[in-house]
Parts: sequence; structure tokens; C-alpha cells
Amino acid sequence: MSRVILHCDCNSFFASVETALNPAYKNVPMAVCGSESDRHGIVLAKNELAKKYNIQTAETVYSAKRKCPTLVIAEPHYEEYKKYSRAVNRIYARYTDMIEPFGIDESWLDVTASKRIFGSGLEIAERIRKEVREELGITVSIGVSFNKVFAKLGSDYKKPDAVTVIDEENYKNIVFPLPVSDLLFVGKKTSEALISMGIKTIGALSSASEALLCARFGKMGEMLHRYSNGLDDSPVCPESEDSKSISNGLTFRRDLTALEDCRVAIDYLTEQLANKMKKQGQMCRTVSITIKDNLLKTVQRQRPTESPTDTSRDVASLAFSILKDEWHCDYPIRMITVTVSNLVRRDSVTEQMSFFDETKVEQREKDKKRDNAIDNIRQKFGVEAIVNGAVLVSDIGIREEKKK
Repeated sequence: MSRVILHCDCNSFFASVETALNPAYKNVPMAVCGSESDRHGIVLAKNELAKKYNIQTAETVYSAKRKCPTLVIAEPHYEEYKKYSRAVNRIYARYTDMIEPFGIDESWLDVTASKRIFGSGLEIAERIRKEVREELGITVSIGVSFNKVFAKLGSDYKKPDAVTVIDEENYKNIVFPLPVSDLLFVGKKTSEALISMGIKTIGALSSASEALLCARFGKMGEMLHRYSNGLDDSPVCPESEDSKSISNGLTFRRDLTALEDCRVAIDYLTEQLANKMKKQGQMCRTVSITIKDNLLKTVQRQRPTESPTDTSRDVASLAFSILKDEWHCDYPIRMITVTVSNLVRRDSVTEQMSFFDETKVEQREKDKKRDNAIDNIRQKFGVEAIVNGAVLVSDIGIREEKKK
């Protein structure tokens, strides 16, 4: 039986919550913005009226007000956003227990087994959309499809407060004309590389040579080819109570302009993340990185791991790969945050080892032993007992951070 997957995306989530809390925002152009006094004065979210002025997420408040002098600024209330996120997911839970959060305002739902009780995927999506709007005062756009990737495209296809069905019969008509940048995990650099190869749409990507894509992008090329053809069989993975994302970020003493400095920072951040995962008995399936440049513009991208991992080398390599693909060297980096998510219990993971993966398995075992040895030394003698040599000579502020 074909799966029925929903992707639910709350529209302009921060701005919608602020409007639900303060109805005065409903009829004015409004943006939720960080504090201008502590160098975080950027647009975090905006309502539909503000969007008409072409105000963009992550642009400065100064720039947004130049576009719209009457723009009303609302300060963020993160605890309220968490409350609304939990409330939205409680509505989803009326229809299935197979819920995988994808950030604070998005979730995948597997409602395959729910059809016998609640009707088709479209009917379930319409019920959810109505209940979220009437009970919480915010709106949600929902994609209905036979896999997670196309469901995500569906929720983005029509906004706000809409449902889009992408099924086996119509997916070529809806998905194939879309720009390749719309596909999940295709960031700016990857999109530019594909366009340079003459691949501008998802349809063009689906018909491209898989061998050519793998030669250009490695393992990711195979994933892109599969996703563009609707061959995503990844399951919806509900989070257990202790399976939350773990983040580690650092604002640097000086702006970073060289990849070598970025690698030092990422190695430091991921070393701590790996240690936290081990303490909690967890492994990650997704790594994301947030980059804030000296103009306070933020870029956030994520990619799946080849298999669940808790080693610092795996996480650092994937995070650094994303940074190299997405960062334009013309813009110095002020802050980097690395996040591991889609966490699973280590004792629930079974690794499939084959003769051909022997070298990779051996390397992973070495990495685990290395991480464990470092953790043991630090637990016994303190965090300063063993320090990465690159950190010792770095002037980006890591040493000061370690002493806090």
C-alpha cells in the first residue's frame, strides 16, 4: 500500500503567534525582529502585509524600514513559540502518533494507518488545517504525498492556509517544472552547481545521468537523483521524549575570512556535540549549520548523515562540507552554530557492515575510540587537559570560550 505522508508548515510562524497574542498586528505590516542594541537587529519573520513590501527574512531592521516606513516591529517571545509548537503538534497527534518535527514550525506525519478512521490524506489535512486555524488562531500549509520529499514540496507549493496533493498521478506535472532549488537539501551553492550543468528544474534533475551527478557531488548526487524522481523511502521517525536536537554555537572575537579558521571552529563545536550525544546515549541522523555574516545575514542549511552517528569526525566533516557549499567568502563570518537533530537512541541502531565498507567501519571505530579517550581524560583532569593544537594557536576566541 502506498504511504500517505503529510508535511505541515505553520505560515510565518513567529509573526502569526505574535498576531494571535496581539490582534492589533493583524491589519498592519509587521515583522518580528531581534534586538537592534545587541547587534541582532534582523528580521526573523514577517506577516503577509509586510511581504508585499518585499521584506526578507534576515535583512536588517534598517533595510526593512526603508522599504516600509510604517513597519511595526515586534520583539520575539520564544517561550510562546514553543508553547504554540507543542499545541500544534498535539492537534497532529489526534490523527497519528507518527510525527517527526522538522524545526519548531514544521512536522512530517505518516497517516497511512489513519485513513481507515479519518478518511483520505486530503481529508485529514483539511481537518488539521481547520482545527489549527480555529483553535490557535494561526494557519498551516500542508503537503500530501507518498513520500517525505514531495510532501515538503507540497506544503511550500501554495501558501498560506492551503493544502496541496502531490500523488503518483500528478507529481510530474507539479514537481518537474519547479526550480531545482526547491528540492529538499538543495542549498544555494548546490543549486548554482546544478544550473551550471544545465539542470535548472527538478524535472531536468530527474532525467540527468546519475553517474554524472555522483561524479560531481559524490554520495549526495545519488540522493538528489532519487529525491527528484520521488524515490524517497525514508520513514517518518517520531521523536522520543529525550530525542531533541542539540546545538552549539560561538560568536567569534574577530570575523572569519578563511576556511582554515572555520574548520577550527567547527571541529571545536562538534567535539562538544559528540560528547553530549554520547552522554545521552544518542546518535544523529541530520546535521545543520547556521552561519551569520558580518552584515547579520543568516544562512541555515542541513543534510542527512549516511547513517546514524555520534562521532565528532562525522559531524564535523558534514558541517564543514555544508559551509564550503553555502558560504560566499566575500562575507566574513561572525557566528557559526552547528546542530545535530533527528536523534535516535544508540541501542536502537543496528549498523549494516559489508566487506566493501570494511575501511569505513574501521575508521569509525577508531574515531569512537579517539573521542572516548579524550572524554575520559577531560573528565579526570579537566577540559584543559587535552586541547586541539589548532585551538591553541587560534585567535578567534575559542580559548576564552573554553575557560567560561
